[in-house]
Amino acid sequence: MHRIIRNIRVMDPSDGFDAVTDLAVAGGRIVARGMLPPDFTAGEVLDGTGLIACPGFIETSFQAHTPGHGRDGDLASELRAAVAGGVTQVLLRPDTLPMADIPAVLQEQRILADRLALANVHLSGALTTQLQGTALTEMAGLAAAGAIAFSQAKEPVLSAALLRLALSYAADLGLPVLLHGEEPELAANGVMHEGRLSIRLGLSGRPAAAEQIGVQRDIAIAALSGCPIHFPHLSIAAAVAEVVAARQRGEPVTCGVSIHHLLLTEQDIGFFNLHAKILPPLRAVAERDALRHAIAMGAITAISSDHNPWGVDREGMTFTQAPFGIAAVEWLLPLALRLVDEGVLDLMTVLHLLSVGPAQALGLPVPSLAVGATADFCIFDPDSYFTVETGRQWSRGRNLPYGQWELRGQVRYTLVAGRMVFRG
Repeated sequence: MHRIIRNIRVMDPSDGFDAVTDLAVAGGRIVARGMLPPDFTAGEVLDGTGLIACPGFIETSFQAHTPGHGRDGDLASELRAAVAGGVTQVLLRPDTLPMADIPAVLQEQRILADRLALANVHLSGALTTQLQGTALTEMAGLAAAGAIAFSQAKEPVLSAALLRLALSYAADLGLPVLLHGEEPELAANGVMHEGRLSIRLGLSGRPAAAEQIGVQRDIAIAALSGCPIHFPHLSIAAAVAEVVAARQRGEPVTCGVSIHHLLLTEQDIGFFNLHAKILPPLRAVAERDALRHAIAMGAITAISSDHNPWGVDREGMTFTQAPFGIAAVEWLLPLALRLVDEGVLDLMTVLHLLSVGPAQALGLPVPSLAVGATADFCIFDPDSYFTVETGRQWSRGRNLPYGQWELRGQVRYTLVAGRMVFRG
């Protein structure tokens, strides 16, 4: 369908464009930004007064439990949550059931994604079999089955020699690798940040040093192959500093951070709040503030929702028993706007961190609202306030620590290749 969106503020972080103008969409692409073609007719005209259009967001860490048992959500429920949040591209994590370590699993994911026709779904293949870090997958076969990247999800690679070999193969295939940088023996089985609070709660801690050492090791090994690597969810400033130092040396290393580590701290665990259990764990207030400073300085290039839904089954578990994860992909933009309201970042930078930065890390085309670009974008109301109500989201996950938070920035429309996939 041909569409015109009139009188809308277009914010495009790919080229810095920021103006109130008109947008025209036809054939799945942006055909005008500003002056419309004189012969252009539209099947739908939207009034964009007071609204903002921006490139669709890219989620670099998306757990949809497909394949899986379905109780915690599936590709259908979680993609609906994604497009409701203005997310037009997702990278599926490989830690499914069974895991995405053989081509048949990726082929199943592709068939389901194409059938749903919601967000653009990108596939990642497991770097090691069963993500155990002890043997390589058939990486060439996974690439042939559609993997655009290899990932270890939330598991480190135990063997340094195996990681070097894996990164060399990935470099030969021309694909980036997403790593979970952590020293496993030091991290042990910790369920929260190691510190005074973990001691007071009687919970096993996960020291920040485990992440710093793991990231340092992975970067040093990656330098031997030249393979692009991305750490999608760092949680401490010291680990970010390792990435910055590598980039200054000219190494292809990038990092992202989850929105949760920019907004929450270990204090949000409170009295064993299962909804605040995430990996890497929420850190101390000083660490959160250091991450905010790092992202403001440009050291971090992507923000993720690190979407990992869990259903009602988790509610009866203890904090130690419960799996890690937060389900918040549809609130990613409103949560990120908290950083604008608190003076951490400006709006254009937030939009860059949600779209351009993730695309560059994954080797994808940079999303844009320039004429000729694919019409993947979202339209949101920056002045629309609402209260988060757990259980009323599209996602089947119930692990959301933001219940009763007042947020702003509701997504009104999401378009993928010019198709309207969400109307708020």
